[in-house]
Amino acid sequence: MMLSMIALVLTSLVLTYSVVSRYFFHAPTDWQDEASVFMLVGVTFFCTAYVQYHRGHIGIEALAGLLPPRVNAFRLLLVDLASTLFCAFFTWKSWLLFHEAWVDGQTTSSTFAPPLWIPYSMMAAGMTLLTLQLLLQTLARLTNKSEPST
Repeated sequence: MMLSMIALVLTSLVLTYSVVSRYFFHAPTDWQDEASVFMLVGVTFFCTAYVQYHRGHIGIEALAGLLPPRVNAFRLLLVDLASTLFCAFFTWKSWLLFHEAWVDGQTTSSTFAPPLWIPYSMMAAGMTLLTLQLLLQTLARLTNKSEPST
């Protein structure tokens, strides 16, 4: 989380620098867009497992109050299982994308041309952490272990 917070502050500084240098000095910055996007990709994907650990995502609880406790527990198990399977698939595809970018030496189409394996690796690593967190929560629900309080 600390690295993600630092990256978010750095992103805001890079974008502020870009605006100031373009407006006051009429100096183009071709690197700032990609640097900012790369950092935002890292921030987004590296924070997902932490947010999931605290169950900090937005959930619609309209059904929870209407369903009996056992049915609601089964619904939550199905949601956790479906989320784990979806994220596992997304993780697998992310690692394939990273591998392809690494092997082929893919870069962005700008003059700065940073390698695409950088954001793909952050996406794949973040999704791996999220999938592991979801798997742990699903196994905890299946074994009736208590989850951390939020």
